[in-house]
Amino acid sequence: MATQAVEKSESVAGVRFQKIGKLYHFDFSSHPELKQGDYVIVDTRRGRQMGQVMGFTEPDAHRDIRRILRPATPRDLVLKQHWEAQQAEALETCQEAASSLRRMSEVKFVAAQYNYDGSAITFLFSAEQKIDTAVLQKRLQRKFEARVEMRQIGPRDVAKLLGGFGACGITRCCSTFLTDFSPISIKMAKAQGVSLNPSEITGMCGRLRCCLVYEYEQYVEARRHLPRRNKRVGTPHGEGRVIDQLPLKDAVMVDIGDGLRKIVEREEIIPLEEFRKLAEKAQAPCDKHGDGSCDCGLPVGQRQADRVNTGRDLPKESQETTSAKEEEQPSRRRSNRSRRKSPDDPSRSSRRRSRRRGGRRSKRNADKGGGESKT
Repeated sequence: MATQAVEKSESVAGVRFQKIGKLYHFDFSSHPELKQGDYVIVDTRRGRQMGQVMGFTEPDAHRDIRRILRPATPRDLVLKQHWEAQQAEALETCQEAASSLRRMSEVKFVAAQYNYDGSAITFLFSAEQKIDTAVLQKRLQRKFEARVEMRQIGPRDVAKLLGGFGACGITRCCSTFLTDFSPISIKMAKAQGVSLNPSEITGMCGRLRCCLVYEYEQYVEARRHLPRRNKRVGTPHGEGRVIDQLPLKDAVMVDIGDGLRKIVEREEIIPLEEFRKLAEKAQAPCDKHGDGSCDCGLPVGQRQADRVNTGRDLPKESQETTSAKEEEQPSRRRSNRSRRKSPDDPSRSSRRRSRRRGGRRSKRNADKGGGESKT
């Protein structure tokens, strides 16, 4: 129990303000009695908000963490239900006020969200371009006692608020469990072999479907280990050409010939091209040799090992050439030694004389320098 209390004191609380929304971290050191599922009052950029504690986690050192003000009381929960019931009426009032403005003709108002105590109300709208809502905000401020805010959201957030069913026949992912939207590209659809028809890859929001990112990494990893299309491979049914990849099955479709096609798993595939390249490399001579045994394919007598060894296994011609070279090398060494040791060499005597003269001159110069310094 003591260790659990220490771990809890070193963590932060994850608070969620909407049913399916992002988690925000807050310090609850002043209220250690809080548990998962409790409602709390916190101070945010939009004022005081009520959120629900979803769990506890380690704090992030790179972010400023605010503190939880206090746990929510039963009165706060009743006020929240009361103002949530007024949100639909507030949205209709906003739509009527916007209909009289020409600039708001293309704006779609999605929802109105009251604060838990009714001190602030936020109107969520969507539009293709950025809209100036200063005039509308002033008109709404006269009709509502709360502080009025306007916030523009994207099409994915609109679909998340509206809910409904997707093309798969079940409730949309964004309104079920997705708390954040990941970046999606057309490359993900190509990697999974999905048809690029807009009606098949776009969701109800008009953007690429969020489900395209779920299996993208598995497809990329599977295609990395499978042979490419039009590659010749060996199979238990014979040699064939790869015509399609099946990443989810970890297999490929192979054309054996005569219109016969077989599905072959990755473990049963024989990489013929790799084997052929290895065979060619083994038969071709190499440029680098070791001092030991060499199986590079060079003929006997041209390997590094044959040059180092005594030449027992060499042919007669190579033995004769190596013996002649060995005889020439000691004769050359003897001639060089004799030149160095011969006292009658004129060049050697001239070198000795020049050294003696240089030593005498340096001695004389030293004596002269010493005498001048004494005077």
